[in-house]
Amino acid sequence: MAGSAGVIGQGKSRAERAVFVATILLGSFLLFLVQPLVARMALPRLGGAPNVWNSAMIVYQALLLAGYAYAHWLSRLAVARQAVIHIALLALFALTLPIALYDMASPAAGWEVLWVPLLLMLTVGPVFFIVSAQAPLMQRWFAADPDAGEPWALYAASNLGSFAGLLAYPLLLEPMLPLAEQSTVWSIGYAALVLFVAACAWLRRDAGALRDAPVDDAPPVTLRRKLHWLALAAVPSGLMLSTTTHLTTDIFAMPLLWVIPLGLYLLSFVFAFADTRWPARAITTVAPAVMLLAGGLTMISRHTGSVTLGIASVALLFVVAVALHSRLYELRPPASQLTLFYLVMSLGGALGGAFTAILAPVIFDWVWEHPILVVAAAILMPLPRAFDWSRMPGLDIGMMRFAAFAILVIALFLAWLLHGIAVDRTLSIHRLGLTLLLTTCGLLLMAWRWKFLAVLALLMVAQGGGATIKASWQGIRTRSYFGVYTIIDYPVSKVRALVHGSTLHGQQSTEPEKSREPSAYYGPGSGAALVLQNLPPFARDEASIGVLGLGAGTLACFAEPGQRWQFFEIDEAIERMSRDGTFTYYEQCTPDAPIVLGDARLEVAKAAPGSFDVLLIDAFSSDSVPLHLITKEAVGVYLDALAPDGVLLIHISNRYIELEPVVAAIAREQGLVARARHDNPAETNSYTPTSWIALARDPATLEAVARAQPDKAWEPLVEAAPQPWTDDYASILPYIRWKALLGDL
Repeated sequence: MAGSAGVIGQGKSRAERAVFVATILLGSFLLFLVQPLVARMALPRLGGAPNVWNSAMIVYQALLLAGYAYAHWLSRLAVARQAVIHIALLALFALTLPIALYDMASPAAGWEVLWVPLLLMLTVGPVFFIVSAQAPLMQRWFAADPDAGEPWALYAASNLGSFAGLLAYPLLLEPMLPLAEQSTVWSIGYAALVLFVAACAWLRRDAGALRDAPVDDAPPVTLRRKLHWLALAAVPSGLMLSTTTHLTTDIFAMPLLWVIPLGLYLLSFVFAFADTRWPARAITTVAPAVMLLAGGLTMISRHTGSVTLGIASVALLFVVAVALHSRLYELRPPASQLTLFYLVMSLGGALGGAFTAILAPVIFDWVWEHPILVVAAAILMPLPRAFDWSRMPGLDIGMMRFAAFAILVIALFLAWLLHGIAVDRTLSIHRLGLTLLLTTCGLLLMAWRWKFLAVLALLMVAQGGGATIKASWQGIRTRSYFGVYTIIDYPVSKVRALVHGSTLHGQQSTEPEKSREPSAYYGPGSGAALVLQNLPPFARDEASIGVLGLGAGTLACFAEPGQRWQFFEIDEAIERMSRDGTFTYYEQCTPDAPIVLGDARLEVAKAAPGSFDVLLIDAFSSDSVPLHLITKEAVGVYLDALAPDGVLLIHISNRYIELEPVVAAIAREQGLVARARHDNPAETNSYTPTSWIALARDPATLEAVARAQPDKAWEPLVEAAPQPWTDDYASILPYIRWKALLGDL
């Protein structure tokens, strides 16, 4: 079998090899540079929900599958004919450049799951499709010369280019260039790719026809082998997206982190398909231990961010992906069946992504797809024989079975002890010791896969999975396209909280006499309370108040008789909670106030000029930053809807992102006066420390607010950022609070 990795291009000139490598690197680089580029273009239309990124990934995987199918079909022809067709299509699809967001009407509420993929497909579909075909096609052209050697390591080069493109966007392209220039740079790269493809075609101008029929008496690929390829490709792909959801739902929702799982997924191919095999073998050897240690944490839903959990999650993804992709490499066919192999791989990737991004949000109330895929990976991954003591010579089979059963019983006892310790959610020495002991039990049982899986399941349940199962059993979760919401009742404090992953969206007292009292971010010293309870004289009578972000509806209970309130909310699941009695702020205080469903920025843009005396942007609590709501253009939309002497109030409380310099830069550009209110209340059980920024056109407006309660200080803003965020130019990198991020380790 022509499966052993040879030296690429052995006997060929370095220059020729370099052309093929450069072509594949450039194509893959462009392919994964365009993904965040288009997502960034679409941000003002799509918002910042984690599932938006997953939807985008489904589109890209579908286009990748189409590209691989096209490459598989094309490879049946002579190389010269392939080149003519492929270069002609590259030139034809260049007519769609430069990339620009397709003009589509906004979706009705609940239809985002279909609208987002369609928008992305129409925006970038043609060029993504044709560029995605270049990796398998160039490998097939490379292998057309019998003396060229094995082409498989070129796939490692392809994924290295993909990884570089993915990192280049947030680190280089986005911070340095506005969107229009980013698109121009990408178009120039596309033109260069066409030239490189033409050069590869010229180098293979004398190659004969390549057929799919096996050569060298290689047997045809069996259905079982194809299904094995499919599974080994599907599980890492689905795990990559479920890791993204898990990170941004139950750990912390920093948009920058969305590229990390994809980057590690791509990097896994570099190790798995490389000619040098020892790194992949080393990672595969430690994979079972990582599976037990990190996989045991995948059922935790503690509603508090943890960088440690985040690191464990991405480490698990990388190690598992390398192990499974290495197994895929070991099962590769002869080079004559290369495009079939990649086609099945791509189909597996698309199926894994579809399960995570399309099916799972519909059938699960939590990110159950993540532990399910971890178990599937444990079923598929190679289990090294390093701990297979069952093969020791002279060992009695009856004694061996008894010992294995005893180890399993010990593991059950250790899991019971660990479950009791894990309830306090702290990483104690006892918890760490029990985890290591359970991991050892699992490693000792690797000779029996089902026993290994049993120990993994015990670790999952003991580390926090029991509480997660209980929450689903109790039905306290709601999952929508925009996230997983959990309703938590605290009997002692008599409080009900709305939690979105690690983000508190509000809470309400369950005591009837206190059910109208604002709490959490809206204490008496918060910026929201100071403005709404001390409106300037112009807004006292029949004031019009607009709120972007409903949450638990707490702000509604600042309403006074005669005022007109309006809420803007993107998620109908949140609206239902305020209407069905889950939270009663809205029904008690502003039952007649309209709730406008849809992206708040787009809906506010439809309001008549000067509609609101006060407009509150309440979408920046905890770790999630909907960047499109805090750009210069977004603030321009708010100002158009704001009365000339109105107040714009922005909630910037955030654990990991420093938003004050960004707002200060926007205020400077828009000629606004701005003051910040940082509240650190003494009653921490009822109220949460918050930061709000008030902006106005007229200094007298904010002076009137400050005079109403002189003991509650409003401070000047910190030094403004060098330039404001815009729809065309923004980067969160300079504003990450690295101390806070690293402090969670």
